[in-house]
Amino acid sequence: MPLRVVGVDPGLTRCGLSAVDVEPTRSASLVDVTVVGTASTVALDQRVLAIADGIEAWLDRHAPDAVAIERVFTYTNVSNVMGTAQAMGVVLAAAARRGIPVGLHTPTEVKAAVTGSGQADKATVTAMVTKILKLAEPPKPADAADAIAIALAHAWRGAAPGSLAAASSGTAGGLTPAQRAWAQAQAKASGGGRRAEEARLRALARRGR
Repeated sequence: MPLRVVGVDPGLTRCGLSAVDVEPTRSASLVDVTVVGTASTVALDQRVLAIADGIEAWLDRHAPDAVAIERVFTYTNVSNVMGTAQAMGVVLAAAARRGIPVGLHTPTEVKAAVTGSGQADKATVTAMVTKILKLAEPPKPADAADAIAIALAHAWRGAAPGSLAAASSGTAGGLTPAQRAWAQAQAKASGGGRRAEEARLRALARRGR
């Protein structure tokens, strides 16, 4: 049974949303991806409302087992970090309202999970997402590819309860029953093969250069 993860690349101008099904074997398939947002000229309350409406509809449509959000890490532009934080709050509230566990991941963590390098650029992340999901063409715009990468990173690496990446405690033990069953199946399927998988991703990235 696959784990369905909704990945969110938060922002008020552009908020990337993905839904990805990931098997215990780590193979993944894209369910849906989109970008919602608003113009900077729109009043702030209406911008936040638009993101809220978009994420609410997305969660209801795809009924994920988990939500993964790119965590605000560091920005030099205060307006950017404020908009990202506001969008994050909307997503956190929407997930909490539905009892969906949430994980937070830094850009470096996401890049490392998907490409094998925490220093990968956007083009490399997009290329790897395209290869991993066997897509006919790269997802566009970049925010869409980032949202997919965030979902993959969460499914492959998770967010340990109590860690900085864990935005919610979930149920007892930090996982829902569906997540626990998936994690157990993943452990059996992988046989400790995370390092081998990451080596495979690095090899794919080298071939794509």
